Amino acid sequence: MSQGSVHEWGRVDADGNVFVRTAEGERSVGQYPAGTPDEALAFFTERFDALSFEVELLVQRIRSGVMSPEEALESVKTVSAQVEGANAVGDLASLIRRLEELRPVIDEQREARKAERAQKAAEAKEAKEKLVAEAEKIAEGSDWRAGANRLRVLLDEWKALPRIDRASDDALWRRFSGARTSYTRRRKVHFAEQNEKREAARAVKERLVTEAESLADSTEWGPTAGRYRDLMRQWKAAGPAPKDVDDQLWRRFRAAQDTFFGARDATNAALDAEYAANAEVKEQILVEADALLPVTDLDAAKRALRSLAERWEAAGKVPRERIKELEGRMRAVEEAVRSVEAEQWRRSDPEKSARADDMVTQLESAIAQVEADLTKAREAGNEKKVKELEENLASRQSFLDMARRVSADYSG
Repeated sequence: MSQGSVHEWGRVDADGNVFVRTAEGERSVGQYPAGTPDEALAFFTERFDALSFEVELLVQRIRSGVMSPEEALESVKTVSAQVEGANAVGDLASLIRRLEELRPVIDEQREARKAERAQKAAEAKEAKEKLVAEAEKIAEGSDWRAGANRLRVLLDEWKALPRIDRASDDALWRRFSGARTSYTRRRKVHFAEQNEKREAARAVKERLVTEAESLADSTEWGPTAGRYRDLMRQWKAAGPAPKDVDDQLWRRFRAAQDTFFGARDATNAALDAEYAANAEVKEQILVEADALLPVTDLDAAKRALRSLAERWEAAGKVPRERIKELEGRMRAVEEAVRSVEAEQWRRSDPEKSARADDMVTQLESAIAQVEADLTKAREAGNEKKVKELEENLASRQSFLDMARRVSADYSG
């Protein structure tokens, strides 16, 4: 056998049989009768090189983490079996060692993935608990529009989250689903009640519209305007009817109101024009009435005032915004005439005049007596008595002056 027929990890015998050396001894890996021994060894070492390349590729893939631990372990087992029975010449034991060195790496990756799954599960559980808490809060509230939209978003978020352990996942889902069910049930009840209220409001508003339309041609301006105000209060208190019906009824209600108040305003405008002319007449009467003041001849003033009052009434109504002003000026003249009349009566009252004269007489008599007593006290040198009588005399003299003025008023 030539030198080229021997290899570090194998040999070729004279019959072309190829052997590989292992720790357990030689093992036949095949026969290559068609070529030279060197060619035979080259053929089987190339097989080893291909197998070695496959092992190294597997090592790189496993260490990079692109394979799951389960997939990696299964690949190691498969390739190890291929290496152990490989019909190749080379250091097969080193390939087995390379593969065995991967097992601790796979174990570490398995633990890392287990920890990662546990962390993701914890995060998913926390996220689902938050979704449940928010859903339950919404279910307790009464935001019927935004709440429904938000619950749909929360459901999509729930579906996007990974499942956690079955018991926890089922328990959280029951709470989440229960919150949605509770909210939906209460929402349906709410809108059912709203529909009932709207239908009740429709009936009320239809009745109000019918009455408003029946009043549109009324010419009883005051009572009818008051009734329209009552109808408006009832309209607001009735609440909303279904949207399309509510708008239609409101247009009819407003049209009836506009018809009535338009007619009333037109009538009032015509009356205001008439009343404006009446106001001009009364202003002229006031000029004549003001000329009676100050009163110098009471009887003449009273006769003139009666004539002016008759003309005043005959002049008719004036615009509402002028009533207070014009009536107030006329009342002022009447009050002035009555005041003069009352003063004359007071001055000519015989009973009051007699009482005033009697008071003057009594005071004059009393003062004469005090003056006599004062003379005696001075003559007696009684200073204390003199002082008392002088004070008494001064007081009575003051009253006498007042009584004389009153008496003069009645006799003037």
